[in-house]
Amino acid sequence: MRLAMMGAGPFAVPTFLALLDGRHEMTMLVTSPPRFHRGRPVAPTSSIRETAERRGVPIFDPENVNSPEFQSRLAELEADLLVVCDYGQILAPAALAASRLGGVNLHASLLPKYRGAAPINWAIYNGETETGVTVIRMTARLDAGPCIAQSRVEIGEDETAPELESRLAEIGARLVRESVDRLASGEIHPLPQDPALATRAPRLKKSDGEIDWTRPARAIRNQVRAMEPWPRTFSCWHRRDGRPLRIIFGPSSVVEDVSAPPGSVIEAAGDRLAIAAGRGAVAPLSLQPAGKRLMSVAEFLRGHKLRVGDRFGLEV
Repeated sequence: MRLAMMGAGPFAVPTFLALLDGRHEMTMLVTSPPRFHRGRPVAPTSSIRETAERRGVPIFDPENVNSPEFQSRLAELEADLLVVCDYGQILAPAALAASRLGGVNLHASLLPKYRGAAPINWAIYNGETETGVTVIRMTARLDAGPCIAQSRVEIGEDETAPELESRLAEIGARLVRESVDRLASGEIHPLPQDPALATRAPRLKKSDGEIDWTRPARAIRNQVRAMEPWPRTFSCWHRRDGRPLRIIFGPSSVVEDVSAPPGSVIEAAGDRLAIAAGRGAVAPLSLQPAGKRLMSVAEFLRGHKLRVGDRFGLEV
């Protein structure tokens, strides 16, 4: 079959490589256009673009993938199938119709759970112990098409969003390659999703990183793991002798059997810091004051007069 790959982010790279090394023809890569400011790129060249350049795959980077001009170009290439992964634009029905078999999409969740832009982050945030990847036939509704294949994995207790994303990208690449081969041989029998089981995974906002100390300590620890590498997890230390200081939290452990007002510091000495939550307490292993580098708890406590009874809380 003649394939067209649509992808922009790092999650798409393993799938692109798997298809390039497969038995089907890759006609082009459709990716995000580069951004410039005063003639200079505002971000490094994406790894998927570099891969296409290295492998001699034609690159198209339309501002609007649904424009009539790009749909005409897509139709001229006579692709049999669009493979979409971590692309960032939603394809209109007319764009999907520009290829003979429409499109398939790799999504980083066990659909219909976690439809949307940030499924990995929200799965960790919500304390899921299992997730996976799903290949679907694409329809007009976001992440709602019938399922072609799924693969399940356990989420590690300390696994962060970037670590889980890297693992799922490799698993998903194999699943897409197998699915495309089965489509080519007519062996696919997609199963419809149950909309009653659908949950949302919306794009992350900066405010999603702010800690609500009335939540259980384990939930806050999950938030720290989920909000990497952006927006990070943060709270304000309301200092007794100065303005509140925003602190970004690194990996954290949980202290059980704590009875203290949420957000209050219950331990601050040596290399130990513990902050009470709605249930239990959070013991960060590293901290990053606003505008400073990441540092160990011991280093932070040496340079800051943080004391038992101090309060962390929302910005005011």
